[in-house]
Amino acid sequence: MSEMAAAIRELIEVKGYSEEMVRQIIEKALKAAYKRTYGTDENAIVQFNDDMSDVSIFSRKVVVDGVYDPVTEIELEEAKKLSDEVEEGDEVDILEDPKSFDRAAVSTGKQTAHQGLTEGMKNSLYDEYKTKIGEIIIGYYQRERNGNIFVDLGNAGKVEGVLRLKEQSKLEHYEKNDRIKAYIKDIEKTSSGIQIILSRTDPKLVSSILEMEVPEIADGTVEIVKIVRDAGYRTKIAVSTTREEVDPVGACVGLKGVRIQNVIRELLGEKIDVLPYNPDPTEFIKNALSPAQVERVVIMDAEKKSALAIVQDSQFSLAIGRQGQNVRLANRLCDWNIDVKTVEQAEEIDFSEIQTVQTAQNLFNDNDTSGEINTIEDLPGIDKNVAALLKANGITEFEQFLDGFENDTIHIDGVTADDLEKVNEIISENVEFVDDEQNETPAVEEEEEYFCPECGAKITLEMTHCPSCGVEFEFEQE
Repeated sequence: MSEMAAAIRELIEVKGYSEEMVRQIIEKALKAAYKRTYGTDENAIVQFNDDMSDVSIFSRKVVVDGVYDPVTEIELEEAKKLSDEVEEGDEVDILEDPKSFDRAAVSTGKQTAHQGLTEGMKNSLYDEYKTKIGEIIIGYYQRERNGNIFVDLGNAGKVEGVLRLKEQSKLEHYEKNDRIKAYIKDIEKTSSGIQIILSRTDPKLVSSILEMEVPEIADGTVEIVKIVRDAGYRTKIAVSTTREEVDPVGACVGLKGVRIQNVIRELLGEKIDVLPYNPDPTEFIKNALSPAQVERVVIMDAEKKSALAIVQDSQFSLAIGRQGQNVRLANRLCDWNIDVKTVEQAEEIDFSEIQTVQTAQNLFNDNDTSGEINTIEDLPGIDKNVAALLKANGITEFEQFLDGFENDTIHIDGVTADDLEKVNEIISENVEFVDDEQNETPAVEEEEEYFCPECGAKITLEMTHCPSCGVEFEFEQE
C-alpha cells in the first residue's frame, strides 16, 4: 500500500472523516502542490480508485506540432510514444509523480491539506451539534478564564463547551472536575474550533430538567405555560392541563415532593414554586404570589394591567420577598404590574371610586355586552386552554392573532399548529370585519357665498361687474 493510500485509509477509518470530505481535501492539496510547481492547476486532473484506496494526479496536455507551453502542450512525436492512434489536437493525460514536485510545492500541498482537514472537521462538528441546540448536556469543569468556565464534554477535545459569566448562576461555584449539567444555547465557530455555548440561567434549563423528571410533561398531559427565574435564588413555574382528573401541580411535585426535589438538586438548591395557571388574572395573580397567602386581588386598571394584591400583615414580607424578588417574579409570570398592600393599608383606598370608573367605562363601551364576541376567548367553540395560553402571551384581539397567524410568528409552548388553524377557522366563521373607510359618509363641503360690497347683491368668483349696480371689482386670494 502506498503512503497516499495509507493516509486515505487512516483519515476515513481512524479519524472518522467521510469519503467525500477526504476526496475534496486531497484533491485540493494535490492541485495546490501542482500549481506551485507549474504555475497553474487548470490542466491538473485528480483521479481516485473506485474503492478510495489510492489517488493519482495527471497533467492534461494538448497534442501539437511545435510546443509553445510545455505545461499544457506535448509534441506529436512524444505523444505517439504513448499511443499510435493519437493525432494533433487530441488531449492526453500524463501521469505525474508527486514526489517529483519541489519541496516548496510539497509544503504548500501539506498546508492546504491541513487547513482542509481542520475546516472540514469544524464544519462536520458544527452540523452535528447544531441539531443539539435546546438539549441538556453534561460535562466537567476544566478551567476558568476571565470568569468564563470551559467545560470538558468528553469528546476527546473535538468540541469545547463554554459557560460564560452571564450564563452562570450567581450562587454556583465549581472546582476542577466538578460535574456540570447545562442547557445548550448556541453553537459558534471560532478560530480554534467549535464552541458550544452553555447556560445555567436560561429558564429552558428548568423546563428540560422538569420534562425528564415528570412523565406527564413529556407526554403532553401537563403543559408548562411559563417559567420565570432569578437564577440561583427562585424559579416560578405556571402549569396547566386539559384533563380534569390530573392535578398539574401534584404531577410536577411528585409523591412526597420527590420529583421537584430532584429538579432543585440539579439547580443546586434553587427554590422552585410550581403553581396552577388560571386564565382569570385575579386567580393567577393570587397563585403567582405563592408561597404568600393573598386575601384579595383588585384590578385597578385592566387596560394597563395594573392590580393590587391585599395580604395579611404576617404575609406581607413573604409576598414581597427578599429585595422584592417574589413580587417581581410574579409580575413577570403574570405580565401584570402587581402592587402588594396589607389589609390595613388597603383600608385607606377608596375602592368605590375604582368601581365607579370601571362601571362608567363599561357603560360607555357598550350598554349591553351579553352575547357579544369581543376577544378570542369569547369565540364559540374555542378551546379555553388555547385561548388562555394566547392571552397569557398577550394575544387577545382578532387582528393580533390573524397578523401573527399569517406571518407565522405565533410560537407558544402548548399551542400546536393545528390549534392555531382551528382558532383561525372559528374567527373566519364568527367574526365579520367592517372596513371603516366604506362606512364613512363623505363630508359635504359647503360652498362659500360672495356679495357685492356696494349694493349687497349676490355675486360669483367669475364675475367682473356687479349685475345689479354695475360696480367693477376683482378678487384677490389671501
